Amino acid sequence: MERRAMLKAAALGGLGGLGGLGVAGCSDEGPPARRRPPAPPKPTGPADWNALERGLDGKLVRPSDASYGEARRLYIPRYDRVRPAGIAYCETPQDVAECVAFATVKQMPVAVRCGGHSYAGWSTGTGLVIDVSPMDAVRRDGDRAAVGAGTRLIDLYDELGDGGVSVPSGSCPTVGVAGLTLGGGLGVTSRAYGLSCDVLESVDVVTADGRVLTCDARRNPDLFWACRGGGGGNFGVAVAFTFRTHEVGDVTPFSMRWPWRKAADAVRGWQRWAPAAPGEVWTSLHLDTNPDQGVPDIEVTGLALAGAGGHMERLTAAIGTDPASTTAQSRPYMDAMKFMGGCAGQSVEQCHGQGGLPGQRPGGAFPRTEYSGKSHIAYRPLPDDAIGALLDRFEKGNGVRNRSVLMDAMGAAIARVGPGDTAFPHRKGLFCVQYLAPDDAWLSATHTAMEPHLGGAAYVNYVDADLHDWAHAYYGPNLDRLRKVKAAHDPGRLFRFPQAV
Repeated sequence: MERRAMLKAAALGGLGGLGGLGVAGCSDEGPPARRRPPAPPKPTGPADWNALERGLDGKLVRPSDASYGEARRLYIPRYDRVRPAGIAYCETPQDVAECVAFATVKQMPVAVRCGGHSYAGWSTGTGLVIDVSPMDAVRRDGDRAAVGAGTRLIDLYDELGDGGVSVPSGSCPTVGVAGLTLGGGLGVTSRAYGLSCDVLESVDVVTADGRVLTCDARRNPDLFWACRGGGGGNFGVAVAFTFRTHEVGDVTPFSMRWPWRKAADAVRGWQRWAPAAPGEVWTSLHLDTNPDQGVPDIEVTGLALAGAGGHMERLTAAIGTDPASTTAQSRPYMDAMKFMGGCAGQSVEQCHGQGGLPGQRPGGAFPRTEYSGKSHIAYRPLPDDAIGALLDRFEKGNGVRNRSVLMDAMGAAIARVGPGDTAFPHRKGLFCVQYLAPDDAWLSATHTAMEPHLGGAAYVNYVDADLHDWAHAYYGPNLDRLRKVKAAHDPGRLFRFPQAV
């Protein structure tokens, strides 16, 4: 698969911003009326690496081990330079509790990892990496699904698809369900069924005091609220999820391309039509550099739950000019998810990562990819001068491959949830803009050019280490409430990173 296609697949997957980092902790039951909650127990974990290793059902990898070189890798190769003191592959929640206690006693920084896709590299660090990838069981129970925090999206779709159901999620096959869900969970069926966090019914977490707790709407609802879009890594380590499912059948992926000279018309028409289109259709407008062609590419990709023909005709009418080429093919749901994720025609095992990615399979063929990313949430259409500035960035930057901007339609089911009903605040957004490039200078300049028109809101799962006022950009009016959750459940800030709440 071409590198550009891999970038698109990763972007469509909504790369878990912190690679599966944990979520807000919850107690088993709310505190009794008029009584103060009991103080958390003192950490009693192991005090040295050998003791930690003996206390784990899973595997501890240290720098002296032969497997260390692969174990420390993330999806983005630039973070290979980071050398953790240890990587713990946790097979049970109790393993995670051992690691939390160890880190507390040693006053050691921790990073929590699932898929290892963090744009900023915060799925790793110089201390202890808690890797939840071994906890990847998926079990259907009626119209619910119990999903381990280490589950990759390709396995989520595969295991549930056998029963004719699914959960709205992203498309990049190697992304972990934990990071995606905790940051909200935009994906190719979100306009039909909501975000991943919208169908979340409960989450089990290991909190900073080492307890393994369940969080749902009945037990500590404020904490459950924080789990749904508050971003990973702030309050604890997610170990298991329960989701509502929806039935699936054949769906239709489609693509429409316009010549570059029609790019401005395509952007104008798409942004008028896409956010208000029926929920059964999702689209993403892609701008990509193409040095071989001499001019950049513009394409709209989409997924329709039924036939795509009528939607394609209405989009063409909104743009006002016929596309140069179109494709559309009805596929079984699982085949469509592979197609949207960039591993069409491959086995489930081949859709797993290669080259040391967390949770890889022996036959994994999905490669690592080098890039950086940034984002905006668009609350209003781009005016003509903004469209011109964006297209100019591509025309002047067309000499370098793999520079992309992707605009993913929001609205429909996403907008039917209130901005404060979950921690994900961007319910009124029209579309999410994602910027991707292998070179930071072009990426930053392009993001800066759009800041006057789109600034003020961003998607936490596309975490941006350089983002100004990131806290308000990610969380908006929900920030103060999230900070109270942090103060109550991780007062010692065990779970910290540069953009921790």
